[in-house]
Amino acid sequence: MPVIRPLPPELINQIAAGEVIERPSSVVKELVENSLDAGATRIEVDIEQGGARLIRVRDDGCGISPDELQLAVASHATSKIGSFDDLEHVASMGFRGEALASVSSVARFTLTSRAHGQDTAFRIEVDGGRMQAARPAQHPQGSSVEVRDLFYNVPARRKFLRAERTEFAHIDDLLKSLALARRSVEFRLSHNGKPVRILKAARDEGAALQRVAEVLGEDFPQQSLRIDHAAAGLHLSGWVGLPTASRSQADSQYFYVNGRLVRDRIVAHAVRQAYADVLFHGRHAAFVLYLELDPAGVDVNVHPAKHEVRFREQRLVHDFLFRTLHEALAQTRAGKVGLPAPEVGQMTAPSYGMSTPPPAWPHSLSQSRLSLGVREEPLAGYAALLGEPAASQAPLAYAANSPMPEAADDEAPPLGFAIAQLKSIYILAENAHGLILVDMHAAHERITYEKLKAGRACSNLRSQMMLVPLNVAVSAKEAAAAEEHADALAEWGLELSRSGPSGVVVRRIPALLEGADVAQLCRDVLGELAQHGSSRRLQELENELLSTMACHGSVRAGRRLTIPEMNALLREMESTERSGQCNHGRPTWTQLSLSELDKLFLRGR
Repeated sequence: MPVIRPLPPELINQIAAGEVIERPSSVVKELVENSLDAGATRIEVDIEQGGARLIRVRDDGCGISPDELQLAVASHATSKIGSFDDLEHVASMGFRGEALASVSSVARFTLTSRAHGQDTAFRIEVDGGRMQAARPAQHPQGSSVEVRDLFYNVPARRKFLRAERTEFAHIDDLLKSLALARRSVEFRLSHNGKPVRILKAARDEGAALQRVAEVLGEDFPQQSLRIDHAAAGLHLSGWVGLPTASRSQADSQYFYVNGRLVRDRIVAHAVRQAYADVLFHGRHAAFVLYLELDPAGVDVNVHPAKHEVRFREQRLVHDFLFRTLHEALAQTRAGKVGLPAPEVGQMTAPSYGMSTPPPAWPHSLSQSRLSLGVREEPLAGYAALLGEPAASQAPLAYAANSPMPEAADDEAPPLGFAIAQLKSIYILAENAHGLILVDMHAAHERITYEKLKAGRACSNLRSQMMLVPLNVAVSAKEAAAAEEHADALAEWGLELSRSGPSGVVVRRIPALLEGADVAQLCRDVLGELAQHGSSRRLQELENELLSTMACHGSVRAGRRLTIPEMNALLREMESTERSGQCNHGRPTWTQLSLSELDKLFLRGR
């Protein structure tokens, strides 16, 4: 057996570099975060050959005193923590004290700094882990770090670098994400001597939104909701994209915990559930969200790269995020978005920054008497499951012969007034901004669906006993979750009991889910409970059934409507939650402004 011996410091740092320094963007991340911790208000990043040849980061922070320069590059030396208590309350971006040591062990490294109040700057150089003595240099207050020939002494790592354009794209994406976290700091990025990105410091809310637009696209502010909500020691702020602004990839999702960009499964799950009722299949939401909480409530010392965190109260965080976003998206009524909006998002109302419900207009569905010929069977069946008479679920209908009100453009409702029906599929309406197009089946489907959900929420859930109790094999963790959350599951009509280390017995299920795969249902629910501490799988399955009922119980394409009937549908859309999308996430309406119509006919040219 080889003898046990301590590793040399250079090899230790190179091993650490394998965890911390994955590619040039990893170096930029560590250096820029150090600049932010130093209180910099301006950070310049110069890149050559995608970072393989040169990475230079300059800042105007507090600087480093001459007698601390060597310690700054030493392994596990830091000014940010000094005890275990400090580690549990970390508020800085960096704290491990290994980034500079790791970088300097795999590159030709130079650190120049002038501390606040000092007349002279000093420079220290490290070549492959070999440190030289500090010497005087010329430099304004702040620090500059140069990293040349990255991985020159670790050829196995260097050959894994991608093309220059790819590596620089990673750096650009990283800097944009850091700029969103620190909107009061100016960032400048250049590549091969050419300026690429200049992000000016944001001094007010309007400038902050402008920076968001520079990163997520110019259309994002007009297609987003402003979030600002606090509860239970948690504060969530930022912007969430409307369902109609979804993307094919999850490349516009920025979530920050106490200013740190993180990727977290709890967060991802909560966001996905919040959008479940409005997002089209295979699409991804866009958002910039900032969660603030007591540093003691989150563990950032999970991974050397600090991309991951662990919440001490996972269920609390998950439920807070879900409920905040779910309530915000519920207010996306048709006619309230996509029109000219104030500088800071579309929605401005207490707590969540959303629009208030629209005013009451005549010809609502509840005032109607003329049936559109919708199917009554699904609604009656649902009423029976709730123990109500079928008459309580009367088919939706419209007032057919009431005259339309006269209104000036500035007094017209958001979706305006109907003027025609196209191919018995689309409703055409005129509002103050131009032409409105509505998919009448999709819109009525959402209205019916929301009414069914409201009826379900206000009624006692009926459950039914299984003729023969069902034994389901699950993991030990899932069996423990069944035991822990038995009361909560019973409220949803699912009665489970643990039958052993890795098994449960199902005795009762919700009557609404009769015919479902009970074993798979239990595994799905318990899997979510074990992983996230909460589950909405039962509710999601019920909603899927209600969605099917709504689809069959809504006015179909090909049905001729009168003008009053069309207007009744428009008014109901304006007062229904989530009416901007149908149950499957497709848009129910769109706006063509007068200027867009003019462009079609080259007017004004």
